Amino acid sequence: MIVSLISHPGIATQRLMTALQAQAQRTAQTEPILAPVLDRLVLSQSTWGGVLSALLATRLACNDLPFDTLELLFGGLHASSAVLGDIAALDVAAVLRRDPASDEALSVVLHQKGFQAIQAHRIAHALWVAGRKELARCLQALSSLAFGVDIHPGCSLGHSAMFDHATGIVIGETCVIGHGVSLMQGVTLGGTGKAAGLRHPQIAQGVLIGAGAVLLGAIRIGAHAKVGAGSVVLADVPPRSTVVGVPARVVGKANASNPAEEMDQLVPSDSQAPQSPVHRPLSAGASQ
Repeated sequence: MIVSLISHPGIATQRLMTALQAQAQRTAQTEPILAPVLDRLVLSQSTWGGVLSALLATRLACNDLPFDTLELLFGGLHASSAVLGDIAALDVAAVLRRDPASDEALSVVLHQKGFQAIQAHRIAHALWVAGRKELARCLQALSSLAFGVDIHPGCSLGHSAMFDHATGIVIGETCVIGHGVSLMQGVTLGGTGKAAGLRHPQIAQGVLIGAGAVLLGAIRIGAHAKVGAGSVVLADVPPRSTVVGVPARVVGKANASNPAEEMDQLVPSDSQAPQSPVHRPLSAGASQ
């Protein structure tokens, strides 16, 4: 259970809310043009769930599902399941730890579409699990249009997730993604055909998947493994290993204790790839 992994539920969200409002007040003073949106999305909200609800309703609203309808829906889900906010706070913290371009929580929450796409998926997944599948599919479609990220609402996604840049990420229905995973832009976690049942990758905790990587079928990616940019992975990947190439093959151990946290996208020094210089950037070209 994700709930059991979050110590002192609510404390992190309270601290985050305090930080967000302080940062929003400061930004409103230095950039008055942003003051109205900061007031509507952050300063006028009394809870972290309220911030997320107003934010996602703003990003996903359309003629068929206007802002007020979505804000009410999202707010009700957050009120009935506080863990949604707790998990979102862990996602913010993950971005701040891993992304050197992110220097405060406010910019992550308001401007990073990877974070927003993840939160939209968490809402859609909650609806899917509750049996409200058509509404979940509708939110998936709206999220795909808004963020350029297509995650089936049936996908199970662990906490402390980061989608860096995020554009073009596609994740299938039966995919299971563990805690603390980092995905770069253009990643596909897909099936191999029309087979039903379990047909998408199973990603363990702490995995780093590089830009443009394609992982197909009900394969297992072991904990703290790394998948190189542009690789095509069609078979299981052992824990704490690095794979690159088309098709991908193991070139050594992951040269970080937690690749998703350390975001080290270099080939390990013990790589056995032919004519492979030490610490070459991960790429499909690492395999001939």
